[in-house]
Amino acid sequence: MKRVLSVVVLLGGMVLLFGAVATGATKRSESRGSKTITVVEHATTDATTDTGAAGDTAGDILTFANDVFDAADKRKVGTDQGYCIRVVPGVSYECTWTTFLEGGQIVVSGPFVDNKPSTLAITGGTGRYAKARGEMDLTGLAKGTKFRFAFHLR
Repeated sequence: MKRVLSVVVLLGGMVLLFGAVATGATKRSESRGSKTITVVEHATTDATTDTGAAGDTAGDILTFANDVFDAADKRKVGTDQGYCIRVVPGVSYECTWTTFLEGGQIVVSGPFVDNKPSTLAITGGTGRYAKARGEMDLTGLAKGTKFRFAFHLR
């Protein structure tokens, strides 16, 4: 019985030790190498295709290919293109798009909520963003004619 108890205590201590080491490594890797890139999209080409009944219904497709500007919304720094499928009418879409910036592209996927900020997953990229991972916060501006994208890259 003593031997079993000793093994349990030893294994428990190892789990705690490895858990602490893993947690510390995760925190360090998140703080090291993280970067935020903020751009403002001008939603000038957005087009919705009705796929069923007229009006806002599930399955409708929103497509776009827009210019993106720097965080101050002064200078064009790239473009984007993508699509969204209406999931819940009047509430949300599920989207995938690519933002083209100097040096590469960043791809995102996730929900776009109509009337509040949304967070999408950064699923990858090319060039200087080839190993991009993280989240993109999307905030509507100017009554939905512009959108702020804050790419939080890890």
